[in-house]
Amino acid sequence: MLTVDNVVVNYGQSEALHGVSFAAAQGETVAIMGRNGMGKTTLFKAMIGMLPVRSGQVCVDGRDVAQDESYRRVRAGLAYVPQGRMIFSHLTVEENILTGMEQGKSRRIPEEIFAMFPVLFEMRRRKGGNLSGGQQQQLAIARALVANPKVLLLDEPTEGIQPSIIKDIARALNEIRRTRDITIVFSEQVLSFALDVADRLLVIEGGRFVHETQRNGTDVERIRQLLSV
Repeated sequence: MLTVDNVVVNYGQSEALHGVSFAAAQGETVAIMGRNGMGKTTLFKAMIGMLPVRSGQVCVDGRDVAQDESYRRVRAGLAYVPQGRMIFSHLTVEENILTGMEQGKSRRIPEEIFAMFPVLFEMRRRKGGNLSGGQQQQLAIARALVANPKVLLLDEPTEGIQPSIIKDIARALNEIRRTRDITIVFSEQVLSFALDVADRLLVIEGGRFVHETQRNGTDVERIRQLLSV
């Protein structure tokens, strides 16, 4: 469903991603692990179109979108939850979710969204800026889901969130995959969260993938070592 093939991204004259490649099947969840500054956010911004791809392909369901503008990638089936969530603090929860439905015919929030995130239903009239970090993350995921994406990209979904809410987000992502059969790719530093959610884990270091394992692989300890170096 998602194929990233030999993607190169530059920051000015400096190469930030050095021919990165990976693929994620329909219904699969993939974690991109790595310490700060190793290329996770650069990769996600390149996939969604916030950074230009110098060379390589980003294919969604067989279609290369690497040179498309971001809104065309969304139409092709990509949805993006950025690092820091980036919700609209002055809009209500309902209004925030509706911004994700701009391309759709309906202006009614599906009941399944509030069933998945009941706290958002309770706070649907509250301004987004008045929510906790964990509630804002749930809101950002809900806003992405109402576009009915084929691939959901999440950049550092547990950043700055308390442990009890992290478990809620893990539960929600597992439920999303089970009920929608969509592909989920997320970047992360918290190994325990990745092991709760991902089928496969890849480690990025210095703009390159340096390790890959299945969730139940015997080399998970190697990932722990790479994240702590």
